[in-house]
This record gives sequence, C-alpha cells and structure tokens, in this order.
Amino acid sequence: MVVDIDRCTGCGACVIACAAENNVAPAVQRATYRTGVTLLRIVSIGAPDAARAAYMPMMCMQCENETPCVSVCPQQAVEVDKLSGIVEQMPQRCLGCRYCMTACPYHARVFNWADPAWPKGMEVALNPDVAPRMRGVVEKCDFCQSRMNAAQDKAAMQGTSDPGSYTPACVEACPTHAISFGDWNDPQGTLASGAAAHGTFAWLEQLGTQPKVRYRTGQPWIHALAKRGGAAPPEEVQRG
Repeated sequence: MVVDIDRCTGCGACVIACAAENNVAPAVQRATYRTGVTLLRIVSIGAPDAARAAYMPMMCMQCENETPCVSVCPQQAVEVDKLSGIVEQMPQRCLGCRYCMTACPYHARVFNWADPAWPKGMEVALNPDVAPRMRGVVEKCDFCQSRMNAAQDKAAMQGTSDPGSYTPACVEACPTHAISFGDWNDPQGTLASGAAAHGTFAWLEQLGTQPKVRYRTGQPWIHALAKRGGAAPPEEVQRG
C-alpha cells in the first residue's frame, strides 16, 4: 500500500469505510482513542513553523521482517501469511494479554473493551463476510482480508489459481485517490512503480521491520519527522 500524504485531506472517508467493511461497532459512550476501536486512524502532523499541516492515514503496517506482534504473542494468535504477506490476527486464539499492542511501534492495534453492539435496525447493514469480534481480544487492519478471500473463491470457481486483484475499503472510499494498493512483486504494476518513486518512504524505517505500507510526499519536513518520530494518537499533533 502507498499513501500519498500530499493528496490526503484528512476527511476520514477511509476510516468510515473501514469501520463499515469490518463490522466495527459504534463507539460506546465516552470512548476515547485508547478505549474505542479504530482499525484505521488519521494522524495530524504539523511543520516546525506551525504554518503547515498534513494528514497521515495510519493502519497496521504489515511488517515483513521480525514482525514485532508475532514475536511476542504467547497464543500464536498472530502470523504472517506466506502467500499474501498480510499479518493475520485470529481473535479465536487471542487471550487479551495485549503484548502485541505494547510491541507494535505504530500503535496500530486496538483492544475490545466491550462487546460489540449496534443500534436497533443497524444490524441489517453488517457485512456478512466479516465476523464481529468479541470483548477481550485485540484486533487490527488486515487489508480487508475478507475481500481477498472472496477474490480467491471467485478464482477457484473459474478454475484458476490466480485470484487477481482486489481493493480494500479504504482505497475504494478515498475521494482524492490518495491510497494505492497492489502487489509489491509485480514489477509492471502501478504500486511497484509508485513505491520506487522519489519521495516515497516507510514510517520509522530505521526499525528494520520492512513495513508493506509506504508513504509519499514532496515535503522534506515530513521525511525528517518520519525518521525520528512515533505514531501520535489522532487528537495529538506532532511537530517536525
């Protein structure tokens, strides 16, 4: 995935689409960033002179190398799928210890403090392909794995092993086309060319986790912040 920061307006359409696609229940009363469930969040960052600001969609980075959450999970509830490269979360195995949340340098994991509940009538709009998660487990972005599974099933029905491409909900919903998604291993694909373009970087690249999410911007102060900064909660503003 490649996110063009210069195109992102912080509108939140990707956040809403993510919640709808993945059956994220409405927040309980007085929920905060730390007590609510948000698989995708928008981080506001500010320039040193405070005259400029930018927005960064932050989700699970799908780390490739020595994935922190995988290495600390005592239940083997997290694993990297060898075919897709997606870091999978299995709530059926999760015991809620939250070690993975502590290990994640991107603060991309959330804990379910309450059983999911929807206002009367809203349950008819749930996505039948995604099971709601129960209280007491951790969850995260999985690049809309249900859509990938549907693409694989369709390919199998057509008698081919190639599922082709699919589009995560956040990519589909972005009105400025700031988010691109595809196969890193396809040298002819638009994603590979975009990742190799000037101005593309990984957040906290020095950690060596080799995240599969890249960002692109032409603003030097954002590059400098990415090398030394962390992932701030959405209500906070980081200064370069």
